[in-house]
Amino acid sequence: MPNLKEVERSLPVAPLKLIALQSADELGRNVNDYLVEFRKNIKNNAKEDPAFHGYVENSYLTAANCPRFGSGEGKGVINESIRGKDLFILVDVCNHSITYSMNGYTNHMSPDDHYQDLKRIIAACNGKAHRINVIMPFLYEGRQHKRNGLESLDCAYALEELKEMGVTNFITFDAHDPRVQNSVPLNGFDNFTPPYQFTKALIKSENDLIIDKDHVIVISPDEGALDRAVYFANVLGVDTGMFYKRRDYSKVVNGKNPIVAHEFLGSNINGKDIIIIDDMISSGGSMLDTAKQLKDMGANRVFICTTFGLFTDGLDAFDKAYEDKVFDRVITTNLTYLPPELLTRPYYVQADMSKYLASIIDFINHDASISGIFVPTDKIHDALKRYNNREDFDI
Repeated sequence: MPNLKEVERSLPVAPLKLIALQSADELGRNVNDYLVEFRKNIKNNAKEDPAFHGYVENSYLTAANCPRFGSGEGKGVINESIRGKDLFILVDVCNHSITYSMNGYTNHMSPDDHYQDLKRIIAACNGKAHRINVIMPFLYEGRQHKRNGLESLDCAYALEELKEMGVTNFITFDAHDPRVQNSVPLNGFDNFTPPYQFTKALIKSENDLIIDKDHVIVISPDEGALDRAVYFANVLGVDTGMFYKRRDYSKVVNGKNPIVAHEFLGSNINGKDIIIIDDMISSGGSMLDTAKQLKDMGANRVFICTTFGLFTDGLDAFDKAYEDKVFDRVITTNLTYLPPELLTRPYYVQADMSKYLASIIDFINHDASISGIFVPTDKIHDALKRYNNREDFDI
């Protein structure tokens, strides 16, 4: 764990408790296992101090659920005391696999439904928790972060609403536009990115990469992802490039101006391995179009790295593109729901975020500095050095 001494010297704000809503049940259990391991092995005086009873537990998960009535209405229920606890609530607003019954019909839960359940659990706390921290890996309505004309500001309003309900800290990953935190300027808002986890997943899946300026280039598929690509390229010590989208602003299709073409800005990529980095795969059409253009331009291998793999139009297009050698790997995190069939695809690699998320929770519970978690540059450099030297190591 980064900056372990910082945690060892700090005392917890309050006893730690974690509620993983049904949408994030599997991720929550994995995070809990790491938290239990951390607390058992850490050298902190609080372990032996009776004043900090509960510092080491066999589980930090708190039982809670959101049952529904036949009409579809719901309620939040917490099944054990959370009085005086430092409570972390984990929710995945993109988990569409969960269903509920309403008037005899089966409905799949939408992001709106998950957001309502989050509010129900916060309301069920009844002001008893010492502090409430919301972990929302995919920021609810994060794509509706700015206003063009007469439009709603859903993400900003949601953050403001949660603040009024008593939430102290918001923890998210790769926010579409982290400047939305300006809507709650006096609250904690931490936006983490997974470049180290992408690096780990990539070098574990490929044993013949040569990561230097002559062999690899990092590509941003659009102007919105350029900051991510520039950071990742600088850490890897390689060049970067960017596509920009030419849109037809005379039409609106599915709420967006359709893309006419992707234009490339950057150096020669002929014969190089390409890493495309972005925050999400939604339908995947733009990403596959970008990958195809890169292959047509002479790219060797194409690796797609995105924090969230939503695959809203299914996997058929990706299956065909893989067969046509349009790309070589897709790497996403496990921060949102992944369809089971995706895990069976030969091109898919998962970047596990469970340990990273457990570290974040542990540090925040101790009110310790998380600067080492925010900027994992040294860890990436160390992993690349050992990989390039073809050393046997476990990362």
